[in-house]
Amino acid sequence: MPQPEKSLPFDDDKFHEECGVFGVYGSEDASALTALGLHALQHRGQEACGIVCFDGNHFYSHKALGLVDSNFNDARIIERLKGHCAIGHNRYSTSGEPALRNVQPLFADMDFGGFTVAHNGNLTNARTLRQELVKRGSIFQSTSDTETIVHLVAVSRKKTITDRLIDAVKQIKGGYSLVACAENHLFGVRDPNGIRPLVLGKLGDAYILASETCALDIIGAEYVRDIAAGEMVIIDDSGISSLSPFKTVNPRFCIFEYIYFARPDSFMEGHSVYEMRKNIGAELAKESPVEGADLVVPVPDSGVPSAIGFAEASGIPFELGIIRNHYVGRTFIEPTDKIRHLGVRLKHNANRAYIEGKKVILVDDSIVRGTTSRKIVEMIRAAGAKEVHMRISSPPTIKSCFYGIDTPSSEELLASQKSVEDIRKYIKADSLAYISMEGLYRAVGETKRNDKKPQYCDACFTGDYPVELVDENNHRNEEKITDLTERQSMKR
Repeated sequence: MPQPEKSLPFDDDKFHEECGVFGVYGSEDASALTALGLHALQHRGQEACGIVCFDGNHFYSHKALGLVDSNFNDARIIERLKGHCAIGHNRYSTSGEPALRNVQPLFADMDFGGFTVAHNGNLTNARTLRQELVKRGSIFQSTSDTETIVHLVAVSRKKTITDRLIDAVKQIKGGYSLVACAENHLFGVRDPNGIRPLVLGKLGDAYILASETCALDIIGAEYVRDIAAGEMVIIDDSGISSLSPFKTVNPRFCIFEYIYFARPDSFMEGHSVYEMRKNIGAELAKESPVEGADLVVPVPDSGVPSAIGFAEASGIPFELGIIRNHYVGRTFIEPTDKIRHLGVRLKHNANRAYIEGKKVILVDDSIVRGTTSRKIVEMIRAAGAKEVHMRISSPPTIKSCFYGIDTPSSEELLASQKSVEDIRKYIKADSLAYISMEGLYRAVGETKRNDKKPQYCDACFTGDYPVELVDENNHRNEEKITDLTERQSMKR
């Protein structure tokens, strides 16, 4: 069994992608198409992947730790995954440890037959629901929050699989998109706020569901539309139907998809991700110019589109002043202190010929803990830069995400503990500026943020969480009770 791919110990100063889902109905090449779709969605999760197929009578499954090309590169595997309906998943563990039992899609035999589901996002009440289900006799086989959905379907007293799934998803809270297959139906569901993405495509007579449009492109499928916030689509031999099982709420699509997570060649909510990132860079240039700068340099790869936008808006030349080594994303080297110190240079190297003697503007998408930013600034100075100015294409990240993005705790986020000036001193830049919330909203097509009815989920910047954090709040209350009990015990 391949071991899970682990990030470099010095490469953890970024937010990690959530997960990617893909589904096909109506093609005898469903498993092959799903494998290709997962290739396109590899950026959304590199820890594990899986495909489950249905041929009208039987389900077939292949799941493994590691990357798609390591696990679906054998034609014999695809040949064994028979059927016209398939769902697939790329995983980065935001809930549950990296173990084969947590790899999706999850499958279970129920009284009506087989049921399989794959899920992108995070459920904010999974722990609470799990405790209730265990008390009722449910036996969990994984630590993934996705399994909660399986058990809710299993214990539902509704008659049809559609009603059972509706019954299940109406009990869960969080930011999620899911695909499921049962009784010769393919289902797609998006959370009521539409926090996580899901799109619909068509390939001949087959329907496709995917986290991003880039997964449609790789198989030559036509983009039809985004699945709406709170929508459930049901696909079978008669075609596609749509239901709205949830109470209507204000859509709050994750704005960080535009900043960092989505592939730049994808379209989301009707917008080109690449164009949104260029717009963000242009707004950043207007808000925080650098007088007399010689060149704009992106921190590759995620900083490239915003740096292009910054350069175009400012009239300052764009140069690849940092070259990324794309073949060092993983390593066997033991993470000694010396290797940790050299880590950034294994992945990035300054292009000295363009840096030396120049006043440089570095553009990156975010600062998390600040360790990588500090090392990159040091690297640019060591290459002979006269000045180094850092510009960030997101507002300061002050809160953790609970909707499917693996983020550090608020205490570990540099911006939650330090002012912009303190961060500038820490990373040793000559100046530091983030895009403002108003600038970010302008860049994605809004006049400004509507504080009474926000158009996006921006909780990591504002602390304005659109979905109740049930488990987190319960955990905090338990800690308060424990702390109070301990203090009372000490007094006695």
